[in-house]
Amino acid sequence: MAQKIIIDTDPGQDDAVAILLALASPEIEVLGIVAVAGNVPLALTQLNARKVVELSGREVPVFAGCDRPLDRDLVTAEHVHGKTGLDGIELPDPRLPLQDRHGVDFIIDTLRAEPAGSITLVPIGPLTNIALAFRRAPDIIDRVQRIVLMGGAYFEVGNITPAAEFNIFVDPEAAAEVFAAGVPLVVMPLDVTHKALTSRDWVDQMRALPGRCGPAVAGWTDFFERFDTAKYGSEGAPLHDPCTIAWLLDPDLFQGRQINVEIETQGRWTTGMTVADWWRVSDRPANALFIKDVDRDRLFTLIRDRIATLG
Repeated sequence: MAQKIIIDTDPGQDDAVAILLALASPEIEVLGIVAVAGNVPLALTQLNARKVVELSGREVPVFAGCDRPLDRDLVTAEHVHGKTGLDGIELPDPRLPLQDRHGVDFIIDTLRAEPAGSITLVPIGPLTNIALAFRRAPDIIDRVQRIVLMGGAYFEVGNITPAAEFNIFVDPEAAAEVFAAGVPLVVMPLDVTHKALTSRDWVDQMRALPGRCGPAVAGWTDFFERFDTAKYGSEGAPLHDPCTIAWLLDPDLFQGRQINVEIETQGRWTTGMTVADWWRVSDRPANALFIKDVDRDRLFTLIRDRIATLG
């Protein structure tokens, strides 16, 4: 049976690739996509999510969630993703409507309606929607099979501050609540996603694919690469968010360990830091499978081959 998932996202070029990978994979049933403010404001993330779903040729409902963090002002990342969040290729306005229901209500209602333990949450943006759903409906926490998220760092440390990765930094209070909720967590931090670097050959392969999706990925990557190559001196850009979907499809692509991860919310210099006890020096119990390594070549073959099946 297909794995039932809800994607919570703030597209974002790499978010868009993750959505396409999920929608191209028969092993996964995407019950809905919930937008959150993050890389760009909510008005754009929900629009971008609908554009990507329409590009895929699939039909999946898209909901708008929270337009700001739980307790902070919104920090965005247009300097990385461009003014639209999906700069690199122009997509038409979608015909796919935005659902009337609030995204947090959709998460709650779906978890209550489906059998307990049958749904995986895949947050690839700030964790605001997930935390608010858990606050409003604590009964759903035990109904979640697991959460597979992109966020945080340990060895790589931060990409928005010296200590913090962007998704966690935007809403550290939400992240702290989700990490403490007791749901099984799989965490894709910068330590692994910075090993998932695009190459010029791979981008050219995507551009040559028939249909619309491969060339769209190439266009997004052309734009997205400029920031990371300038900042890190790397030859390509990290496809952070698709790692979550790839783990669901083939966990053997990745290696990590079960550790304790806490979220810093009060640090003068370290707010948003994922305090990952990689060496297990504390007595805190493990609460996350923290991923560190990936088979990069197999990952990118998987992404290419799956997206090639879309129109």
